[in-house]
Amino acid sequence: MTATPGYEADGKNPAALGYRLPAEWEPHAATWVAWPHRRATFLGPFADIPRAYARIIRALARHEPVRVIGTGGVLDEASAGVGGAPGVTLVDIPTNDSWIRDTGPVFLVPGNGADLPPAAVTWEWNAWGGKYPPWDADAQVARSIAAREGCTIFAPGLVLEGGAIETDGEGTLLVNARCVETDSRNPGVARDRLEEILRQSLCVDRVLWTGGELAGDDTDGHIDQLARFVRPGVVVAARQPDRFDPNHQALAENIALLETFIDAKGRRLEVIPIDIPPRFSYGGVQLPASHLNYYVGNRFVAVPVFHEQSDRRALDTLAACFPGRVVEPVPLDVVVRGRGGLHCITRDQPA
Repeated sequence: MTATPGYEADGKNPAALGYRLPAEWEPHAATWVAWPHRRATFLGPFADIPRAYARIIRALARHEPVRVIGTGGVLDEASAGVGGAPGVTLVDIPTNDSWIRDTGPVFLVPGNGADLPPAAVTWEWNAWGGKYPPWDADAQVARSIAAREGCTIFAPGLVLEGGAIETDGEGTLLVNARCVETDSRNPGVARDRLEEILRQSLCVDRVLWTGGELAGDDTDGHIDQLARFVRPGVVVAARQPDRFDPNHQALAENIALLETFIDAKGRRLEVIPIDIPPRFSYGGVQLPASHLNYYVGNRFVAVPVFHEQSDRRALDTLAACFPGRVVEPVPLDVVVRGRGGLHCITRDQPA
């Protein structure tokens, strides 16, 4: 089988062609961000949200190119906020919402020196199990980006959000069953079939199924809030030491489960806990504030902070996990009012 740029290779197996799924810490060509405009997603004054996105985009663009998508008046607003900023390019692609980690493509790279064009997996999209209609424009975002970048496109037909998966770049995939193996996403699809699709489409050897979720997380437990690889064989995991916090028990159980896992190379995972803020809320609504929703880019790690005591410890832990990279604190107390974080609003495109 061969791969052709811009070609929809439905039914073909990217693993058999020689692709692999890179880790986020590998070199990037760019970061993608969708400009925010859907007010219903966010609690509180919406005017705060575009300003927060603009600050984040400018911070990211100091390290690598940032491509910001939107259309019509939305793209005009993006232009007013970040147009002309060094390293920022505006791209005309329609959206319903701004959580591009979930709506964007999952990029693949050639493995073992294979001579292959860039490729991307484009999953089906139904707004986290039908929670926020309409989602018609967002359902096309992954294909639009992949086609613009000249990628061979693989479309497995599975509903999957980018925040639901995490890889070490060496064939291991962490997935939370709560947001994949569910009737609101993939009705009637058994776990063994889900795992087969994930292994073939994402070119991985082992799928590790986790559990748990954060109170206030409307994604039903995206892994990028709970557990992240920092290098092969090592993960950081969200912990809540406050026994009266609703997240305490679920996160403790998830850490215990992670400690039992063996990765694709036969290593038992080393698990490093990172405490998250207790009972973080806005207007009485608990929000999924997690330092685990960080973003790894070219020579830097951008880490969500919330003006809480847990900030400093999280920054220090991640600095130790990513030696040689600049660790940048990014205030997320505004963006988290949309029940997501820094990783949720970014999509890495590997070099």
